[in-house]
Amino acid sequence: MKSIFAAAVAASVLALTGCASMDRQTAYTVGGAAVGGVVGGAVAGTPGAVAGAVGGGLLGNEAAKR
Repeated sequence: MKSIFAAAVAASVLALTGCASMDRQTAYTVGGAAVGGVVGGAVAGTPGAVAGAVGGGLLGNEAAKR
């Protein structure tokens, strides 16, 4: 479980380093999609990665609105 968390953190950090010029909502959406894809892929393979990326992107987008 620690390796999944570490991979998710690493993916989100890498994804967000290029987001300095992005607005907050876009950065949260990209970060959520990256973390969701990593976690979904670790849990359920390729279909899980796709579903996780979509779900994470939606959650990140909503989180940015608050």
